[in-house]
Amino acid sequence: MWWLIAAVGLGIPLVVTAMPEFGMFAVGAVASAVTAALGGGTVIQFLVFAAVSVALIAVVRPLANRLLTQQPGFASGIDALKGKSATVLERVDGAGGRIKLGGEIWSARALDGDRAYEPGAQVDVVEIEGATAVVI
Repeated sequence: MWWLIAAVGLGIPLVVTAMPEFGMFAVGAVASAVTAALGGGTVIQFLVFAAVSVALIAVVRPLANRLLTQQPGFASGIDALKGKSATVLERVDGAGGRIKLGGEIWSARALDGDRAYEPGAQVDVVEIEGATAVVI
């Protein structure tokens, strides 16, 4: 019974402070309550509490931090066009040209100024400079 009260007591600061560590301690307290219900002694209950709490903090916290620091999995705007394939409509070289990118016609230029792409060729967009796609 005391372990369940401890779990609720640890759950309150979790909700108030949004610190997930309190939730991990609360889960440890619930595991100890289950141990007590199964007839485990006081020492075993405290060992279960410590082991479960430490294991959760050691495993879950680094995973959560990694997820929080990752960049979003989608790009929008001109960032979404980088890496896309396009079809050359008018010859593209270092001076310019036209491509069809995402259903729209874009002005384009070759990344390598000495390289030229003929109409019908497939190119990849490296970056967008203003309203011009830089392709390879």
